[in-house]
Amino acid sequence: MTTMQLADFDYHLPDRLIAQHPPAVRGQSRLLHVDGPNLTDGCFDDFLGRVSAGDVLVFNDTRVVKARLFGEKASGGRVEALIERVTGPHEALAHVRASKSPKPGTTLIFAGRWHATMVERAGDLFRLRFEEGESVYDIMEASGSLPLPPYIDRSADGDDDSRYQTVYAREQGAVAAPTAGLHFTESMLQALEEKGVELAWVTLHVGAGTFMPVRVDDIADHVMHSERYEIPVATVECIARARRAGRRVMAIGTTSVRALESAARSGELVAGRGETDIFITPGYRFRVVDRLLTNFHLPKSTLLMLVSAFSGFETMREAYRHAVEHEYRFFSYGDAMLLEKREGTGR
Repeated sequence: MTTMQLADFDYHLPDRLIAQHPPAVRGQSRLLHVDGPNLTDGCFDDFLGRVSAGDVLVFNDTRVVKARLFGEKASGGRVEALIERVTGPHEALAHVRASKSPKPGTTLIFAGRWHATMVERAGDLFRLRFEEGESVYDIMEASGSLPLPPYIDRSADGDDDSRYQTVYAREQGAVAAPTAGLHFTESMLQALEEKGVELAWVTLHVGAGTFMPVRVDDIADHVMHSERYEIPVATVECIARARRAGRRVMAIGTTSVRALESAARSGELVAGRGETDIFITPGYRFRVVDRLLTNFHLPKSTLLMLVSAFSGFETMREAYRHAVEHEYRFFSYGDAMLLEKREGTGR
């Protein structure tokens, strides 16, 4: 299938299946194993039995920041900013919502104490410069709130501060969680290592663009958002050893896929930092990833297109139909899928 339309990636999802809260205990989720036409229902505890000694699991260690700030213009009128990217100690690019978009030179006051000047527009974003003193990260930590996804119809609370964060989150910079990692507990990570599974790390700072809808009918016309990533040398070496030994590489989440495949566009996985706007759709040939653990994704989303490229378009249609019929919980706080790669889509 060479030309695909946005409607090809639509499906009906009852609102009641959109998870509004995490499970009562981290890791107590369901797991759907998708291996071609074979769909196996289980629980996330089964994951340990579905990996083998020597397998490499690649996790995204980004940390979600409290990127949503509320305030007002100095001239009056409420304003809300979602910090998309910190560009310096006192500067950031942000999405800004206000009754009237602030013009360059406008002063914004957040939480009654933090003053910022709108410097210029940068596409859909606004460049903000905060007064000297506390850094942008310190301001967000002191007065910001976690930016829960738009399909969660409530405000973030204290529980979200820990539950909308992986237990291994280290590198601050994301405005959305790498949600496949939310299922892992410290005890599960320890059990994986004791089994002989190798854990490797990448960083991809998830941007708000991950929630932006695709607005074109022909998906080939979609312009993908850009995100920052870093691949450590140790991860490249770990994956190279696995390849030489014929072992499998599993990405924990689509963000890990995007980082790895972006860093391997030359044909070989390369360590370093970069920006990626990679758009993975059916027909893509995967260079690094053999298996994928992921959550369920929104209809008509770029991430649904990615998993359809990985496991096959018709396989994903059937898997999602099955998940709806069996009332799995969907999206960020929902259940997980373990996907096997369809033959012919890689190396």
